[in-house]
Amino acid sequence: MALIPQDFVQELLGRVDIVEIVGRSVQLKKAGTNYLGLCPFHSEKTPSFTVSPAKQFYHCFGCGAHGTAIGFLIEHVGLSFPDAVRELASQAGMQIPETQHDPEQAQRREAQRSQRRVLLDAMEQANRLYRDQLRKSTRAIAYLKGRGITGRSAARFGLGWAQPDWQGLATVFPNYDADVLVQAGLVVARDAQGNTIEPSALAGRVVERRWDRLRERVTFPIRNTQGELIGFGGRVLDQGEPKYLNSPETALFHKGEELYGLFEGRGAIQRHGQALVVEGYLDVIALAQYGVDNAVATLGTACTAEHVRKLFRHCGQIVFAFDGDAAGRKAATRALEAALPHVGDARSVKFLFLPPEHDPDSFVRALGADAFAREVGRAQPLSLFLLDTVAAGLALDTAEGRTQAIGRARPLFGLLPDSTLKAQMLAELAQRVRTPVDAMGMTLTPATRGVKTSAAADAEPTAAAPWSSRRDAQNRPRSPLPPRAARLRAPAPRHDLTAVRILFLQPSLWHTLSAAQHELLLRRDGATQALLQWLETRLDDHPELTASALWEALRADDLLEQAQDCAPGELLDMEPDALHKHLIGAIGSIEQAWIRQRQQELTQAGLRDDGAAQEYLSLSARLLELSRSLPRV
Repeated sequence: MALIPQDFVQELLGRVDIVEIVGRSVQLKKAGTNYLGLCPFHSEKTPSFTVSPAKQFYHCFGCGAHGTAIGFLIEHVGLSFPDAVRELASQAGMQIPETQHDPEQAQRREAQRSQRRVLLDAMEQANRLYRDQLRKSTRAIAYLKGRGITGRSAARFGLGWAQPDWQGLATVFPNYDADVLVQAGLVVARDAQGNTIEPSALAGRVVERRWDRLRERVTFPIRNTQGELIGFGGRVLDQGEPKYLNSPETALFHKGEELYGLFEGRGAIQRHGQALVVEGYLDVIALAQYGVDNAVATLGTACTAEHVRKLFRHCGQIVFAFDGDAAGRKAATRALEAALPHVGDARSVKFLFLPPEHDPDSFVRALGADAFAREVGRAQPLSLFLLDTVAAGLALDTAEGRTQAIGRARPLFGLLPDSTLKAQMLAELAQRVRTPVDAMGMTLTPATRGVKTSAAADAEPTAAAPWSSRRDAQNRPRSPLPPRAARLRAPAPRHDLTAVRILFLQPSLWHTLSAAQHELLLRRDGATQALLQWLETRLDDHPELTASALWEALRADDLLEQAQDCAPGELLDMEPDALHKHLIGAIGSIEQAWIRQRQQELTQAGLRDDGAAQEYLSLSARLLELSRSLPRV
């Protein structure tokens, strides 16, 4: 199979003018060295969308959208990656060369694509049957009318009806025993012992019985953001359990990643700059029918970090709408934990609790869209919800109650990235628990735990080992970092994130670091570890890679979603010398944290021998050296 070489992508991005590409869709005005305009990815009145001709990136400080000229054609215009490259190459007068995959790898990828097409086709065939059956079912139509769903809304969301027949899909799939029906989640398969066979575990298994998964249910097609039908939800009309039934996990469908209504509502979400997260399919449909068309629903699962990350790609604010009962409060707490790592000065989250007698569906029908909009406007900001959550049921007028509140706050604040918002929340918490802000900051620092044993440390590579097979490893300068450093359990994730952002923006700085500095970055436990390991491999193999080409390499390796939180937007105006200074400062802070961790281990062990005491003193000397030498940023 032919591929577009990485070197060509880099040359192409170096030739095209991102200001010209973006300027065809966005009115841009010069603002210093960059250009500024209204973001095309979400609704805003004050421009926060920046295009950097020097770095060849666009970045929105409102919703976090970030990318290259290729990315803009993909995300805004809707082109595929190959089509975006062809479009830019044509404009630049360049001919795309092609390289070949390893034949076996190409064959595997083509087989995967072919299987995906087969699964998608099966889903669409089933959906056509369900929709046709809805038109013929007076019972299902009466139910939807009773719920206030119009024919227009049913058509917009593609609602259908699965008849009570155990093998009703056989009418459109003559080969009902085909594996694809099980692999797509349309048919349940069981073996001779009566065990259900999961779609991903079908290969080589003997199926004893098969039947339609959805029977006697209204069907709700679930589409991904590209509009592909990847799963179904089904609801019983009367009494019955489960009330809702979703497709199982398949090669197409992962319920912890998908949101019902996102495909239908993404345009409205971008216009409003806000996504409303509700709990049910009918909530989404009812709200849309009343003009509130920026709602989505999770699929029978708690909100996940992936749900939050996906929504923040389309807007700058998420409002979670829950029932006001205990179950709703519990769901809101889970959503809070999923959202905390992704909020900041440009991304906000709110929580809406409706009166106990209402859900979004019943509320909008009884009181109308304007009343619902007022409720959304009164939604509680994440900061207040978090502070109320940690204080709930505690007597903050007692030392014991305040101590318990701090204990509850510690894991939650540990999830928050450093930002002005976090600082403000810290100040509010300190006031509530009558503790000085500085002391509160130290109290909420996650404690070090789970350090590797000596035997485990012996199994770790020494400081030089990771580069022993790479060019010029023996020539890299060394620092006094001890050779058997246990992994640092990420007490200061801000510094990891800073380092990754700087390296994404100025990849050449990777080669200015010593082997020990590389180790400090690579031997970390945390969300950035996989990206740092990827950076090491990519930059050692391609030392001349530019920032924009590096960003597109993330896309090629399916890491772009993971890297979105590390987009270096706020660093676009920073000069190379300043970036280098910040990078050294971040790595130095990581080393300081490691030293303090190691000293704590030695102290807890009692400094039982001269070797431990000498190591402690050496670490103290290094800590003092760092405090004097680290650049002030």
